[in-house]
Amino acid sequence: QPYGYRVFDIYRKVPKDLTQPTYTGAFISILCCVFILFLFLSELTGFIATEIVNELYVDDPDKDSGGKIEVSLNISLPNLHCDLVGLDIQDEMGRHEVGHIDNSMKIPLNQGDGCRFEGEFTINKVPGNFHVSTHSATAQPQSPDMTHTIHKLAFGEKLQVQNVKGAFNALGGADRLSSNPLASHDYILKIVPTVYEDLSGKQRFSYQYTVANKEYVAYSHTGRIIPAIWFRYDLSPITVKYTEKRQPFYRFITTICAIVGGTFTVAGIIDSCIFTASEAWKKIQIGKMS
Repeated sequence: QPYGYRVFDIYRKVPKDLTQPTYTGAFISILCCVFILFLFLSELTGFIATEIVNELYVDDPDKDSGGKIEVSLNISLPNLHCDLVGLDIQDEMGRHEVGHIDNSMKIPLNQGDGCRFEGEFTINKVPGNFHVSTHSATAQPQSPDMTHTIHKLAFGEKLQVQNVKGAFNALGGADRLSSNPLASHDYILKIVPTVYEDLSGKQRFSYQYTVANKEYVAYSHTGRIIPAIWFRYDLSPITVKYTEKRQPFYRFITTICAIVGGTFTVAGIIDSCIFTASEAWKKIQIGKMS
């Protein structure tokens, strides 16, 4: 009994000889298809694209780092000899290192009168400072010139993500060549832990930072204090997390179905209204003629 199952058909068919094509219906159908194509391409672009969502929370994200942060520093002092330039590190855990030389190098500038210091080192996750000075030199110069240009100061792993605009190298390009040669420079840094998680769930740990600075000539009861370039840092308890996300496939399919169904439904209502009004107008005109 094949006919018995036909009663369950909710998509009843209208015989072709009972349907009537119209120019208005054809026009609406073409517009409907163009509109559906436009919305489909828009949704497809959004589905393929990767969205980056950011959030804030209180935690130490990189617990496997052993309480250390990697630092990369690149600074030029065009009027200070390389024999005088050194890096000192100290913090609240009792670390006090003068003349740090591991993973660092000094490049002479201006026929040996200046120096470019490049170094990579680690700091503890506690408040402290590191500074470029002449403290490690065998003999202290009478008038050390601390004018400088900072090419790079970055913390943690390097992130190169197009859609993330962060202050990962906030001091990059800082120029203090026109400052007082005998002045000390204080850069007060607030380091913000940053996590980037890609679509595969892999996390990369880096740090952004904000900076404030001041320039001053320091004196004590014995006279002028030897100038230095200080980077005083503290860590923020707030962590910034960037997460790559993509629209789920089921949501994409649901949206496409809604677009197609909704467009055809609205187009059908508009076509039906136009056709009904047209037929009523024709009857009125026939009534006037008769």
